[in-house]
Amino acid sequence: MTGISGWLGAEASAALALSLKVSVVATLVSLPFGVLTAFALARWRFPGRQILNGLVHLPLVLPPVVTGYILLLTFGRSGVFGGALAELGIVFAFRWTGAALAAAIMAFPLMVRAVRLSIDAVDPALEAAASTLGANRLWVFLTVTLPLILPGILTGAVLAFAKAMGEFGATITFVANIPGETQTLPTAIYSFLQVPGAEPEVVRLVLISVAVALGALALSEWLSVRVARWVAGR
Repeated sequence: MTGISGWLGAEASAALALSLKVSVVATLVSLPFGVLTAFALARWRFPGRQILNGLVHLPLVLPPVVTGYILLLTFGRSGVFGGALAELGIVFAFRWTGAALAAAIMAFPLMVRAVRLSIDAVDPALEAAASTLGANRLWVFLTVTLPLILPGILTGAVLAFAKAMGEFGATITFVANIPGETQTLPTAIYSFLQVPGAEPEVVRLVLISVAVALGALALSEWLSVRVARWVAGR
């Protein structure tokens, strides 16, 4: 990491470290909710199911700036929930936690879609057979469904991480672009683009971004294949 820091410079290195932190936190925190949401959309029938499906996928079709503005209205210090959360010591606006929240929301549809496709591919007869043997729904999910959808979960997590690393519009709208506090890799690239003569820094950050994205996609494919083979050999 020392070599990368020297190559990138202090500000860019801080942006890279923050991006990794934000992306990991966003992915890990949203993963349980992503699996639950995907399972609900794939298996359950309830009033408002289509509304939930639309809300989950809304960040894919909305301009990211609009998503960021909605987050600001909702979780800003004077927002719908922001004021109450601030009294509890939980602050999102203009903090790295807000960047993680924005990244998680923008990446959530990709995660849910990957997991849902895996759930749709599971034969419900396998789950029904386990239920007839006396297993309750939770045990059926843990012992039958979860192992079978594990490749989809890993794929969704990796894709969400990659999306979080590249998130820009919602992040800069919600938490601004404060070096050392909310400046992530994409917002650092934007900042350097405004500085004359900073093209070398931009190129280095772009190369890092491309490498992380390609690495995440390659890891996703590798994990999916390995886990699928493991599940098939159980």
